[in-house]
Amino acid sequence: MFRWLIKVLPFLYMGLIWVLSSNPADAFVKFSFADSLIKESLHLVEFAILYVLFVLFFAIDGKLTKKANWVAAVVAALYGLADEIHQSFVPYRSATVIDFIKDITGITICFFIVYRGYFLGKNRVGHWLDHLKR
Repeated sequence: MFRWLIKVLPFLYMGLIWVLSSNPADAFVKFSFADSLIKESLHLVEFAILYVLFVLFFAIDGKLTKKANWVAAVVAALYGLADEIHQSFVPYRSATVIDFIKDITGITICFFIVYRGYFLGKNRVGHWLDHLKR
């Protein structure tokens, strides 16, 4: 059951991103303090999470290779781009290059954490991912 959940989670999360970005920015959550600042910073996190879910997708079966790691990053980035394009057609939403750069930045940070930890064996992330496949 756990393995199946890890395999389906990236796709469920992609659906959640699509639904959330199909609505005005404050349709579901409105922060009283610094609303736009908090939501803008979420770009760093949102697609980094998608990348990590794809890493888990590969790691759970012991198929996390350097190539699979790149695939996870590229798919997350392309989905970030698709989401920005999608938002440009949604009333009360915007799509900017800066938002896409924030998406890529979050993915890149996580990419290097996974790369260093899993492929170079330098941190706990690598040990945890290695243990996951057992």
